[in-house]
Amino acid sequence: MNYFEVMKAMKKKQFSSLYFFHGTESYLVQDLKQQILTYALSEEDKDTNISIYDLEETEIQEVIADAETYPFFGEQKVIFVHNPMFLKAKPDKVSVEHNLDILQSYLLHPVDYSIIVFIAPYEKVDERKKITKLMKKQCETVACDPIKEWDLSKWIENIATSFNVTIEESVFELIVQEAGANLLMLQNEIEKMATFVGEGGTVSMEVAEKLLSHNSNTSGLKLVDAVITRDLKKAITIFKDLEKMNEDAIPLLALLASQFRTIFHVKVLKQKGYSQQQMAQQLKVHPYVIKMSISREKTFSSNELKEIIHVCTETDTKIKQGKMDKSLAFELLLYQLINRNSLNKQVIRA
Repeated sequence: MNYFEVMKAMKKKQFSSLYFFHGTESYLVQDLKQQILTYALSEEDKDTNISIYDLEETEIQEVIADAETYPFFGEQKVIFVHNPMFLKAKPDKVSVEHNLDILQSYLLHPVDYSIIVFIAPYEKVDERKKITKLMKKQCETVACDPIKEWDLSKWIENIATSFNVTIEESVFELIVQEAGANLLMLQNEIEKMATFVGEGGTVSMEVAEKLLSHNSNTSGLKLVDAVITRDLKKAITIFKDLEKMNEDAIPLLALLASQFRTIFHVKVLKQKGYSQQQMAQQLKVHPYVIKMSISREKTFSSNELKEIIHVCTETDTKIKQGKMDKSLAFELLLYQLINRNSLNKQVIRA
């Protein structure tokens, strides 16, 4: 089952005796754990019927002994079991010895009064191992991997639904620009807007622009957009906002140049017939950045992109040589890029 299916079942209080969460997206793991605590146990049982183990410090046989011991109070217990390193291709060296035969026996015949949740925060588990195969077969397994760019809309809708608000479709791209594929950041940003509009409310573009947190990387994309739309006022406003956040002009210049280099590389790779996924792998950037660059590259010719990159480099050199004030140089650069019909390699002078 996937994350959404498991969450749906938990909210209906339909639980398995065994869960196996693996992957590096900690937000998903924490959210699933919270759902188990919320729906599997009564308030009284939460004080006495929760156990947490780290298999780098505790033997698995001790965990199984706990699972097989009937709860003293209540009818069910929850046991979180972290770091099952024996599922890795090359397990870490630890002082404890795990009896996997006992684990295998329990996986085949779990008790019905204990819920065991195995949490493996690893990029990969060794699929060839017998114990891995058995856990995936016997446990309700959820891959908690970083989300893909094409799944972001589904996540935004899901999080908005959890706060009982509606987000206008036009706002989705802005949210993704600011939060990217960081689920915790998505959750925090949507929660902030949901609190503002109230339960049953609608998050409009005006609300989103007012409340969304800004970071330098996504503002780099916005600067590119301002250059594309030739909106000098917007570009200068973004730059001034970043200065108020103590962002230095030199790294911002590097970021802007990097955005245009990516657009140029995407343009070249597109001409060679590369797919979006192949571009992401080749350039080692997030698929969302590739998607945005594909939409932006149509605005520029290859020669125009080369000239823009060259002017960014020239500006960087003059700033570092002390020939221009860096803030003024950056504003002049924005002016020249937005009025790029007259762009040439000597456009910014000392």
